[in-house]
Amino acid sequence: MRQFRAGELIAIRVPTREEEAVRDLCRARGDAVEDLTRAKSRLAHFLCRHGRIWRDGCTWTLKYRSWLAAQSFDERAAQATLDRYKATVACREAELDGIEQDMRAFLDLDPFSTSVKRLSAYRGVDHLGALALQAEVCDWRRFSGRKQAGAFCGLLPSEYSSGSSVQRGGLTRAGNAHLRRQLVESAWAYRSGPSLGPSLKRRQEDVPADTRARAWVAQVDLCRRFRSLDKRKSVRGVVVAAVARRLVGHLHTEMVA
Repeated sequence: MRQFRAGELIAIRVPTREEEAVRDLCRARGDAVEDLTRAKSRLAHFLCRHGRIWRDGCTWTLKYRSWLAAQSFDERAAQATLDRYKATVACREAELDGIEQDMRAFLDLDPFSTSVKRLSAYRGVDHLGALALQAEVCDWRRFSGRKQAGAFCGLLPSEYSSGSSVQRGGLTRAGNAHLRRQLVESAWAYRSGPSLGPSLKRRQEDVPADTRARAWVAQVDLCRRFRSLDKRKSVRGVVVAAVARRLVGHLHTEMVA
């Protein structure tokens, strides 16, 4: 009571049961993505052990899938292993598609519709990613500023300080892992220069002009930040994490505007 009278407590909106249910669905999608990544990795490692290495660009394109379908083994056990790994990948892809289809049913429903439209106006944040972000945060006013938003995601550097000595370490990773994973995934979109692609233009059609303006300012800032850090850092993961921390600050500014 003393803290309440002194104004030291911050009131936040408690998520409804429906919001918590949608959050669980979004987390199920994250789990499905991890399962699919593991299944693809196992298949690639199996082929690599047998000298079947893809050297013609990115994997899991139509061209790669055609190459994968043409692979076969004379040994019965090896062929059975290949078939099982391919079937597992297909199963995981179908599972992910089903979860994403379930998520799309909530994009235009309250209380998510407005927030999803505003968040998806930002590069790297599609409608499903925006739904996941909103379901995890629920109320963006819970953060007093960008730094607190970054701390909630575990994207701030750790600190080892003693007296006047300040030493920074790696990311704390002590925050919301689901939110951090989505932000990192979105941050990869800023590795190239600022642009408005067809999908981003479609997502920005029904949002206010001031939201589009803030999204463009954020895109220019994040692309510049990515290029600047990429020249100085040898590990891309460090660059992406720094851009993700900056991205959540822009999203927080948007949602409390």
